[in-house]
Amino acid sequence: MPRYTADWILPIEGPPIRNGAVTVEDGMVVRVDHGTVSNAVPLGRVAVLPALVNAHTHLELSYMHGRVPPSTSFADWVMALMTLRRGFPDPGVPPILASAKVAIGRAKASGTGLMGDVSNTLVTVPLLREEGMPAHVFYELIGFSHADPAARVRDARAYIASTGAHGRGIRVSLAPHAPYSVSPGLFAAIRADVDADPRGVTSIHLGESAAEVELLRYGRGPTRAMLEKLGVWTDEWKIPRLSPTEYMAGLGFIRPDSLVVHGVQFTSDDLARVKAGGATLVSCPRSNVYVGVGAPPLESFYAAGVPVAFGTDSLASCPDLNMFTELAEARRIAPSVPARDLLRSATLTGAQALRYDDEFGSIEAGKRAALIAVCVPADVADVEEYLVRGVRPDAITWLDSASTPAAPASNAQ
Repeated sequence: MPRYTADWILPIEGPPIRNGAVTVEDGMVVRVDHGTVSNAVPLGRVAVLPALVNAHTHLELSYMHGRVPPSTSFADWVMALMTLRRGFPDPGVPPILASAKVAIGRAKASGTGLMGDVSNTLVTVPLLREEGMPAHVFYELIGFSHADPAARVRDARAYIASTGAHGRGIRVSLAPHAPYSVSPGLFAAIRADVDADPRGVTSIHLGESAAEVELLRYGRGPTRAMLEKLGVWTDEWKIPRLSPTEYMAGLGFIRPDSLVVHGVQFTSDDLARVKAGGATLVSCPRSNVYVGVGAPPLESFYAAGVPVAFGTDSLASCPDLNMFTELAEARRIAPSVPARDLLRSATLTGAQALRYDDEFGSIEAGKRAALIAVCVPADVADVEEYLVRGVRPDAITWLDSASTPAAPASNAQ
């Protein structure tokens, strides 16, 4: 029964414990103590905290790292991504698989222990399993003008079953991509499928760009031009003339089982609607800037009382999958948000959104001992603030892989 003592224990559900201890047995947390305990492994100047949760990424796009340039126009960025993706019609080609596997390993090395992965192909499921990375995989459907939405969902469900995707730390559910790429009929069919699963959870990109808002309100703008260029626009689509959250609430995607991703363009009314619906807002600050939609109004998210989680998005729009670096960007753009709230977003709130909070997200008896130790200099007084300023992978050790972390590192991304 390993016991670890450390300068800091961050249970997340409560304040940091100075000179605390964690007892682990059979991969589970047994107890958390204040003060020293006997027969313990002294970890020294580290902060022990639960593994971070990357609530939104696209691992199958990892091969695009450095190949889709940043843009000031979201529609132009999407067109560049789609052009590259159409050059790789087979998602199982070695470069795609190899890049995704490396990405999972690097995410784990930087302290991530649970992921919300969005996939159009499910090729990442066996890779996640091989790398020992628990995940909720969202099998994302796109179909702005699909003739038979119910058949599309039945086919998707059959494909999930044929791959044996569920089990051993991996769960899979259906998710729509965005309001500008999914028809009302397909939204309804996906909603019915999610409702049929007692642990169902879904995700949608929403309120990401001003062009998306313009399309939903007026049926015009860069997003419509992009859809026409891609050959998927249909004049049969009825312009909602609603805000993103009004439209999605009407279709049943602002609920407690919904991860609403981005929200860069959300107004106070949109945020009130997300809160009332019980959905979790997943913010990806670095990606938002990269794709040209601007920084999310993070301080407004927290002020509105909306549950906020964090994701990196994909390596097509983010330099790495280090959640500590994502936290550093969140701290930069939201200086008034308490560090404790940011850390909760990157751990427990993400686990709750993915419905893995019975295992992950906090250090509590009965939860999985997915614990990391982060080296902290001796002169740090506010450990929470230190951790949201960015941590390098070489300052992180998984407690199941070594009893003594590396030497303390400087605060860096």
